[in-house]
Amino acid sequence: METRRGYSIFHIGLHWLIAALVLFQLFFGESMTAVVDAAEGGQPVSVTDKALGSAHYWVGLAILALVLVRLIVRLASGVPAPAGRGPKWMQVAAHASHGLFYVLLLAAPAIGLLAFYLGDPWGDVHSLAKPAFIALIAIHAVAALYHQFWLKDGTLKRMLSTAG
Repeated sequence: METRRGYSIFHIGLHWLIAALVLFQLFFGESMTAVVDAAEGGQPVSVTDKALGSAHYWVGLAILALVLVRLIVRLASGVPAPAGRGPKWMQVAAHASHGLFYVLLLAAPAIGLLAFYLGDPWGDVHSLAKPAFIALIAIHAVAALYHQFWLKDGTLKRMLSTAG
């Protein structure tokens, strides 16, 4: 592990790019369901659903690739020590939530590919990723705001600027 205080611009860029792509998937991913359902029912698909369904596929692949890059960079260069030590339970919760993010960020696209090429039950399993992401993102955001405004330990600042 490195001893620097903040993340590199590359770490920060990957974090926010992956976050934006995940939000795109959460907001527009239902179009893929519409495409699959229409195909199974022999129904026509709207141009919008077709375009967003295709985007869902490619954005999912991009997330998978970027997360693999992020993991390689993380393993190669390490990450800075936590800004604030806090109680042990908080450190365990931080590690667990980040670990869950990586599992979801790798598993959701992989299972999505299985769903796309093999169908059910993979589609049903893949659909569980959405509520899991929403819950984890909410916890992550609340924790970041708690660190920023209650603990004032600079945790959030480190993911917004390299000056952290």
